[in-house]
Amino acid sequence: MNNVLIGRDAERATAGGLTSTLVLALGTFAVGTDAFIVAGFLPSMARTLHVSVGAAGQSVTVFAVAYAVLAPVLATATARLPRRALLVGALLVLGVANLASALAPDLPLLIVSRVLAAAGAAVYTPGAGAVSAALVRPEKRARALAVVVGGLTVATAIGVPLGDLAGHWFGWRTALGLVAALSLVAAVGVCWIMPSLPGGPRVPLRARLALLWRPTVASVLPLTVLGMGASYTVYAYSVPALRSVGVPDGSMVLMLFLYGAGAVAGNLVAGYATDRWGPVRVLSGGYLAMAVSLAALGLVAATGVRSAAAAGALVLLWGASTWTQTPPQQHRLIAAAPQEAPLAVSLNASSIYVGIGAGTALGGATLGAGPSVMYALAAGVAALALVFLRWTTRAGRG
Repeated sequence: MNNVLIGRDAERATAGGLTSTLVLALGTFAVGTDAFIVAGFLPSMARTLHVSVGAAGQSVTVFAVAYAVLAPVLATATARLPRRALLVGALLVLGVANLASALAPDLPLLIVSRVLAAAGAAVYTPGAGAVSAALVRPEKRARALAVVVGGLTVATAIGVPLGDLAGHWFGWRTALGLVAALSLVAAVGVCWIMPSLPGGPRVPLRARLALLWRPTVASVLPLTVLGMGASYTVYAYSVPALRSVGVPDGSMVLMLFLYGAGAVAGNLVAGYATDRWGPVRVLSGGYLAMAVSLAALGLVAATGVRSAAAAGALVLLWGASTWTQTPPQQHRLIAAAPQEAPLAVSLNASSIYVGIGAGTALGGATLGAGPSVMYALAAGVAALALVFLRWTTRAGRG
């Protein structure tokens, strides 16, 4: 009888953990929508703030760089805080920051609000992943992590197109206001559903960053920067880039949805393929597909040949190849530093945002040269990522 009761208690605990995980995923969905949504309405934002599209793109760069820098610093500073209070506070900061972005009268104040939003996101995403793993039984942890991290990729498939649609109908300020509301709803959900969990031991920042100097880790993280940088050289300026390949404004939401659908599919398939064929093969295929899709889009932009179906297929492949790299990169990092796996994965998250920031800056710098040049440059960076992967693998560092 006691065994039966214990079993029922375990089932209730597991069910409660999975419910909390879904609520945590709502928060990462808000974070992902916030991080990626701005690309959909940079031209209208630039017009409203009376700046160039490249200057408006600095808001994406600043968010990404701030996230990358603040993630390890804030993880160290907040290590001992109770988890529920920490996550709720991070979502509240994210909500207030997006409200400030929606009301920003000029670019400098918008930049400040994006830094604040990055701080909230940098605290929430790693914290939500760690909490989700603690709330379920060990054999359910990988699934819980996939659900929480999946909120980011689902945001590219659903949140960004819907945000772009809201921006098209009601303006970009309304779209950011909706992200603020979503963040606050997620904060209420976390506060209501999530059980109380204590903070953890404080790991000095020096110890966190020491992992960067380990050769096997140092050879993996630059690849994440290159891969995300290649994609975001174009994605941050997706509206003018897609116009150049014949996509009308009325079909822009559909194209962003195709990119996001590819991202979700690529992330899921890469997890299975990595287990079956190994991370290096999956990464090689992903970077090759990214280089080919971006180069093909650049060729379309340069020649003036127009085909909506071909553009849609290439955008789908581009999105899939971009997010194919995350599971195998995490796999390689965990293998390189099994005792510091959570820290290694968090450094990979920082590298993702470094790549986003670098790609956005690179795209903004070449925007005046025309979309075909931007596509070609992005394809070149993707090819460089493939070369770097093969070189480090042959050198025995990967």
